[in-house]
Amino acid sequence: MPPIASPVATHIVIDDRGRSWIEGTNTKVVEVIADHLAWGWSPEEIHRNHPQLPLSKVFAAFSYYYDHRQDLDAEIERLNQETLAMRAAAGDSEFAARMRAAGKLR
Repeated sequence: MPPIASPVATHIVIDDRGRSWIEGTNTKVVEVIADHLAWGWSPEEIHRNHPQLPLSKVFAAFSYYYDHRQDLDAEIERLNQETLAMRAAAGDSEFAARMRAAGKLR
C-alpha cells in the first residue's frame, strides 16, 4: 500500500478582495516582492530584515509571485501610481517647501 500523501502548506491566502497575503501574518505578498524589487533583497535578506516572517513563508511569497507575476506586477504599478497621486495631491510639507526654496531639494 502506498504512503498517504500529506497536504502541502501553501502559506498564501487570498482575501475577499483578491489580494494575496502571507498566511498568519499582516503582510501582503506584494510587500515582500516590493522589498525584493526595490532593494534587491534575496528571500534570506527579507527574512533577516523582517524576522517575524518565517523563511518558508518568504519563499512561498516568491513562488506565488512567479506563478502570478503579471497580475502582481500590475498591482505593484497601480499602488505606485496611487502613491504618486496622493503625494501630488498633498503637496509639499512645510519642511519640503523650505528645503526646495533653499535649493536642497528638487
